[in-house]
Amino acid sequence: MSKFDEKVALYKQFMDKKNLDSNAELLAAVTKGLGPSIYKIDAETVSGSDAKELETIKNNFLIKKLGLADSPDLDEKINEVMEAIGKSERKKYRAVVYYLLVEKFDKASVYGL
Repeated sequence: MSKFDEKVALYKQFMDKKNLDSNAELLAAVTKGLGPSIYKIDAETVSGSDAKELETIKNNFLIKKLGLADSPDLDEKINEVMEAIGKSERKKYRAVVYYLLVEKFDKASVYGL
């Protein structure tokens, strides 16, 4: 199993533990889109309490990558994802957060799915 496949399996296992439904193909596509950041400990996770980081997710992922217009709905959906994972969960994997956001905004087409 490649390192990439190990990461996807880790994220899938994490989602299963949290009772979050996942599509393996979309999870792999979102993870692949993150590039080498999934192998860096600091970049692999998201701080759900860091306003600056949440703003970066909104601007760089939701607006630039997914092509969404800036609106209060973006912040609301980010908060919903953080709640779904669990505010007290220390390891909020970026791939899982992004996957859940793609699902919330029905943007799997960005990944060709």
